[in-house]
Amino acid sequence: MAALPEGVRRLMREDLRDLEPYDPAFSKTEVNLSANENTWSVSRERLEAFDLALASVELNRYPDPLAGELRAAIARRHGLEPGQVLACNGADEGLFNLLLAFGGPGREVVVASPTFEEYRNFASLVASPVVDVRRGERDFALDGNALARAARRAAVTILCSPNNPTGDVAPVELVRRLHDATPGVLLVDEAYIDFAGPSASAEPLLAECERLVIARTFSKAFSLAGARLGYLLGSPGLIGAIASVRQIYSVNSVTQAIGLAALAAEDEVAALVDAIVDERGRLEGELARLGRTLPLEVFPSEANFLLLRLPHASRVRERLRDEESVLVRDFSYAPGLAGCLRVSVGTPEEDDRFLAGFERILAEEAVGLGR
Repeated sequence: MAALPEGVRRLMREDLRDLEPYDPAFSKTEVNLSANENTWSVSRERLEAFDLALASVELNRYPDPLAGELRAAIARRHGLEPGQVLACNGADEGLFNLLLAFGGPGREVVVASPTFEEYRNFASLVASPVVDVRRGERDFALDGNALARAARRAAVTILCSPNNPTGDVAPVELVRRLHDATPGVLLVDEAYIDFAGPSASAEPLLAECERLVIARTFSKAFSLAGARLGYLLGSPGLIGAIASVRQIYSVNSVTQAIGLAALAAEDEVAALVDAIVDERGRLEGELARLGRTLPLEVFPSEANFLLLRLPHASRVRERLRDEESVLVRDFSYAPGLAGCLRVSVGTPEEDDRFLAGFERILAEEAVGLGR
């Protein structure tokens, strides 16, 4: 977008004047593996169920403000009470509202970078200072001791598990340790948890950790990124506090209806997740094979994406886009992620197209490096 007029800048809060609208720099390509979307097709039966659900929506009426029926269905899925669930306009809305409720000037927010950059952006919107506990430079390992020390002063501590963009899972025992260390709220963002192992989630800790909040989304495993539906899990007190600061009617009637229909297709979703995990293994194996002869490092992942480190990452990404019409995400500009690209796990056909172009381009770039 164009730069703000100086007169408008002067009217804004001084600490927000240099913020820019979120723009992931998408380009129109035939294969888009840049956004961690679920690119696999859903069944005709599931699409018909969505159509049937939408046919009953009264668009001339306001939606249920707290999405009561949807909250109850989500609660049943997790074995919780509806008061422990808050439906959100994407998990992002839940993250922001949590910071709005518990952050603010002088109230520190701890993050473990590199991680999802929106945590820092949301903290700035509520004027919370951010304490950045850096992950390992080479392997992105979490520093549990440093996180525990920082959490002792924090109003909000945030862990992304599996972490975006590195793909690693935070150990459940570390989650418990940080909850016990902090006087504030501990948020575990589990947007990608469906692609991790069955013991990866911190959800079992909700029964004993009263200041723990877990964020989930329908965007990934449920193939509903365009519907903008997520939710928070936590104690009734925490959920009630976050609900008190949310925008009214933030989850529209169409999204509530689609969410209910999606929850009725759990078996299909589980099978789809299994297929994506299998394809992730194949993609990781093929990339590891390339790494034996070409300058490429592949990081293990428990999400639906892989992080790669390679020379000239930005140029390789541009060549993939321009020569192969395949889009991946460039993270080489971000602190701690020099030379890194993130590749979503697509369908086998999409991944084969990526692999063929990537191998060719990587080999040509390696010749230029004298390898």
